[in-house]
Amino acid sequence: MKNDAGLLLNNISVVCSDVMQVLKGVSLFIKKGDIVSLPGSNGAGKTTTFKAISGLLKPENGRVAEGSIEYDGRPVQNSAAEEIPRMGIIQALEGRQEFKYPAIEENLRAGTATRWGKPYRKDLDMVYDYFPALLRRKKALAGYCSGGELQMLAIGRVLMAHPALLMPDELPLGLAPFLVKEIFQILKRINHEHGTTLMIVEQNANISLQIAHYGYVMENGKIVMESDAEGLFANPDVKEFYLGTSASGALKSCKNIKSYKRRKRWY
Repeated sequence: MKNDAGLLLNNISVVCSDVMQVLKGVSLFIKKGDIVSLPGSNGAGKTTTFKAISGLLKPENGRVAEGSIEYDGRPVQNSAAEEIPRMGIIQALEGRQEFKYPAIEENLRAGTATRWGKPYRKDLDMVYDYFPALLRRKKALAGYCSGGELQMLAIGRVLMAHPALLMPDELPLGLAPFLVKEIFQILKRINHEHGTTLMIVEQNANISLQIAHYGYVMENGKIVMESDAEGLFANPDVKEFYLGTSASGALKSCKNIKSYKRRKRWY
């Protein structure tokens, strides 16, 4: 394994507010040009891993307490959040984070902030080629767009920054299944046509592993399993807990699982 060939997390631990350990010795490697999926349940530490890489822990009073993060052989842990994007590491934040009152095209242009003063017309054309719906609505205020359009806008805005490593966080949240499939196929195109490295956080392991080369499964702040995408698809534990099928591949039945009605706390 070459440390200068991509992104390397070496046994990192993340502590928030000096008392709460969120990540516990996470190690992973992403080769340049690959698509890597990071499936896991809510609270597993996936988004915290992203924020450790992209320098966004400080606003949450967090820090990388142990271990190292290297990109192209250069240490980046605990670097300032404004420095990381200039290295080509761009995180697409969960929740879309649009500017509501500027138009869609103005939102896209905000993605060029790290390369201010450079031509961006070809980049706009590229984004509109991937997302024709944005071209049709380019003068519309972002705050009045649908959830699918906003998700396209979020991806388009980070593409304007020319990412070498793109980290989408829970992109399909709240979207219709056909839009989810379309967005993941576009991510695959971006990887193929531009050589962009992708590290994808997504609870829907089924769809993320379909386009990934490799995957790391996270639970309770640790990497508990890793393999190429085909190996994870074939793993019986991954099938049961993340793909919703039994070890044989049949759909999992929940008929015999007990359920309990929770009482509202304010009653």
